[in-house]
Amino acid sequence: MDTKLIISNLSLAFEEKENVLTNIDLEIHDSEIVCLLGPSGCGKTTLLRAIAGFETINSGSIIKDGVCVSNHLENTPVASRNMGMVFQDYALFPNMDVKANISFGLKDLSKKEKSDRVDYLLDLVDLQNHKKKYPYELSGGEQQRVALARALAPSPDILLMDEPFSNIDEEIKEDLVSDIRVLLKQLKITSIIVTHDQYEAFNLADKVAIINDGKIQQVGNSYDIYHKPKNKFVADFIGLGVFMPVKKTNNNDFEIPIGILDYTKIKDDLLKYKNPEMLIRPDDIIHNDASDLKAVVLEKQFRGAEFLYRLLYNEKYPLLCYAPSHHNHEIGESIGIELDMEHYVIFEK
Repeated sequence: MDTKLIISNLSLAFEEKENVLTNIDLEIHDSEIVCLLGPSGCGKTTLLRAIAGFETINSGSIIKDGVCVSNHLENTPVASRNMGMVFQDYALFPNMDVKANISFGLKDLSKKEKSDRVDYLLDLVDLQNHKKKYPYELSGGEQQRVALARALAPSPDILLMDEPFSNIDEEIKEDLVSDIRVLLKQLKITSIIVTHDQYEAFNLADKVAIINDGKIQQVGNSYDIYHKPKNKFVADFIGLGVFMPVKKTNNNDFEIPIGILDYTKIKDDLLKYKNPEMLIRPDDIIHNDASDLKAVVLEKQFRGAEFLYRLLYNEKYPLLCYAPSHHNHEIGESIGIELDMEHYVIFEK
């Protein structure tokens, strides 16, 4: 797969703040969808703006298709980078209808070419019947599709999207995210998307870059980020989980409070840490009424097909557990659990 964008040792600082981004390295391949994921203020939007050319970097480089577009000496203008941008607030022109908004960036085309291009894009985003409407007549999801079509109109090499779903109602967001992934894959367009929502990132991206405090913490596919976090920040930020102490038994086994561990899977980690503790995800704990191992229900969240139970084991160890929603247990009730772990994730306490 061809490399589309190489970000190498990039650092960026604003006058009023020390480094906003530090030593960023990231490779993005042709047609790949990459999500920059992290908490508010971590630097992900600043990185997107640097890629677009809106921010000047202090050191390092951004290379697009083998050509340097940013380093500490030069910054190729935004208009010369052939990148499309979708902003968080869509930035549609309120006094223009949908057709005019989409065709705004189309230069050097005849009237018919413009019209054909707009019709093609309206088909792509499923807004064929909204051509003459104004932004105020559209729902949030429809406005987002118009913003996407406008960004795609000039056929950019790379599409950049900043929190594109943050203003979308939850009930339509999931379908919209799925539709847009299908569309980006159909167009084979390299895309970089900023989000603070891990489920958005998991559903959209081929590759996720977790950012915190201006640094990339981990890059990988959604499965590996969830099951094989590289540090405690990623483990805490992604999904749900608790940590339990790992202890050596008199029989030279290793255990956590709810069970014996497979030493062959964890010996490297145990040699690495003096005071190890293990990440336990809700999906590592199976609800089983027949189990002798019991925990008390502290709290429960109904999620339709399942409950998320917050439990307390042995009066001191918090746990999380998913259970089918027909297993409806009361707060304070003692329920059976068992450990079912595939991925052992261990860090220093």
